[in-house]
Amino acid sequence: MPGGSTDRPFFLEWTTLAHRIVEAVLRPGEVAVDATVGNGHDTLFLAQRVGPEGHVYGFDVQAEALARTRARLEAAAVHERVTLFLAGHEHMAEKIPRAWHGRLGAVMFNLGYLPGGTNRTCITRPETTLPALEAALYLLRPGGVLTLVAYRGHPGGAAEAEAVQQWATRLPPDRYVAARYTFCNRQRPTPELIVVHKMVSA
Repeated sequence: MPGGSTDRPFFLEWTTLAHRIVEAVLRPGEVAVDATVGNGHDTLFLAQRVGPEGHVYGFDVQAEALARTRARLEAAAVHERVTLFLAGHEHMAEKIPRAWHGRLGAVMFNLGYLPGGTNRTCITRPETTLPALEAALYLLRPGGVLTLVAYRGHPGGAAEAEAVQQWATRLPPDRYVAARYTFCNRQRPTPELIVVHKMVSA
């Protein structure tokens, strides 16, 4: 199986699957958003995908996350095509230039806390994540894609994942195609991936 061994196929890593989904939609030269930059893995992926003619906007409320992400981008020599904001993702529509509203190719979310960070109590929450998701749909171009990896294992994670799932379920089917990827045969809390495509006719 491409991208993974037979004992650990690639789709066990939801972030890897999210990258593959975005890669099929996001074109070089486009603009994209990493709504939760964290350690910068999605930010770097997006920056490499859009290429030197494109641009990426990244959001995080922790300066520690932005510093780690900036270092990762500089090491890959793609930092000039990324703008980072020390701000919550619910502010993305305010921060992104109006010329790009309705023109983004992709928006990626990775919820929870900063892995390896000094403050694991600083987590994403439904009261800011849900407005951010609405802003992301508004900012996407027709045919664009939103991906979201949610985690249920930490305090507050299950409630947020459930809120996001309910949000996706209520999206109008004539404007969006929403899918949820999760495990069927695991008992402990596991991550899950939600993908929303904005239909071309939207």
